[in-house]
Amino acid sequence: MRDAPVTELSETRDETAPRPLSDAARRALAEAEARRAQSLKREAERPKELGGRDGLDPARYGDWEVKGMASDF
Repeated sequence: MRDAPVTELSETRDETAPRPLSDAARRALAEAEARRAQSLKREAERPKELGGRDGLDPARYGDWEVKGMASDF
């Protein structure tokens, strides 16, 4: 059985040129950026915890880790 001839896509389309975004995609990206900025603003307004653990909240993400030993609850 013979293979079908392979055509090069690079001959028909410039691969370095980005595809144009639709209006819906532009709106979605703008909304995501606005939510991200709002989240970062809220996080910056929170008071810093003194003497707390580093990293993500273990109660939210499910694992407590102390000196390399993890326990989940």
